[in-house]
Amino acid sequence: MTVIATRGLLERAEATRSAHGMVTQALGIDILRGHFPPGEVLPTEDELLRRFRVSRTALREALKTLAAKGMILPKTRVGTRVLPQNQWHMFDPDIIAWRLQAGVDSGFMRHLFEIRFAIEPAACVLACQRRSEAELNQLSAILDDMAAQRDDRDGFVAVDLLFHKTILAASGNPLMQSIGAVIEAALLAALRRSAPTDDPRRQAASVAKHRQIYKAIAARDEAGASAAMIAVIREGAANGGLEDPS
Repeated sequence: MTVIATRGLLERAEATRSAHGMVTQALGIDILRGHFPPGEVLPTEDELLRRFRVSRTALREALKTLAAKGMILPKTRVGTRVLPQNQWHMFDPDIIAWRLQAGVDSGFMRHLFEIRFAIEPAACVLACQRRSEAELNQLSAILDDMAAQRDDRDGFVAVDLLFHKTILAASGNPLMQSIGAVIEAALLAALRRSAPTDDPRRQAASVAKHRQIYKAIAARDEAGASAAMIAVIREGAANGGLEDPS
């Protein structure tokens, strides 16, 4: 059985085609790269129109979108000011996708994995309590697909992500499910540096570690599922270059 994974964050970022989407993405990445740091006022509307060569309507829609994400605050007669990062909607999939495009530093990587260590082991505990037979069957099929992704880095990442998202869904907690974009960003960033598909033995070991999570959830072994998930996250963090991620 082949598992079809959802479109990833990179595809999300690269698929922007509308004029207002293009402007939103470009300005979002500029802000993330520090070209417009917090507290700075963006260029005037006329300056931005000359830069992007889009309609005034498209530009204003882009600014509204960024404002809705907490990144900027337009004010009459003052201009559009960039807000501090603590006001941004950091779990917003677009913001995370733009961060991947802008470049991921070790500090951001550490933050990603701190969230994973906090959420995913707890999701495994809940999945032990609430998982359905259909979800167990899906996890088993995903593991088979993961093992089949030889020499296919993108395919492995997509299936790996689907495995983790399925556990979040099996937790029965919709707030945990919303963390999926963070997990995707962590996987993409880490596996770019060191993918197990580069070495058949490493890939087999990675699949085996994921299978331990599945077995524990199937047996409703809460402690075992949590510990197995911690081991998988720790391996991913090490692949991402973090020396002591936990």
